[in-house]
Amino acid sequence: MPKVLTRRHALLCGAGTIAATGLIGPLHANSVAATPSMRGGSNNYRPGAPIVERIGGGGFWMSGTVRRAGDGAPLAGQRIQIWAHTTEGHERDPQSHGATLTDENGVFRLEMPQIVPAFGQAHGHLAYDSGDYETVFLRPVMRRSSDTSLTADFVLKPA
Repeated sequence: MPKVLTRRHALLCGAGTIAATGLIGPLHANSVAATPSMRGGSNNYRPGAPIVERIGGGGFWMSGTVRRAGDGAPLAGQRIQIWAHTTEGHERDPQSHGATLTDENGVFRLEMPQIVPAFGQAHGHLAYDSGDYETVFLRPVMRRSSDTSLTADFVLKPA
């Protein structure tokens, strides 16, 4: 018995052919979503923390990347503020805050004292607040309080 091609079947086959050939793929390939601010990320934030070589005596590394939403391009020269509850001070203390700039690949890295648990969790705070892009606050939690590094990545949306 001959198979009857319905309009619905023809549409589904046509859409499947277009997707399989990659004609739809490029529409989504360059769509990198912006990072939303995390709840609690702005706790004890201090606007204008200075750019520093290191916070305190060091021994712990906070690092990450900063990219542009949409195309995912790395963003050089972006100011990232970092603060935490550490072996040398509370996250509300001015000496527990510092900022750094991203390099030409959008990478940042700042040494600071060991992060210790506050409210039951060892966590850091990071902020992008320079104005060219929307402000984002992050509060990543460490897997173990004995970890000596923590990474947080930003994808920024133009302001």
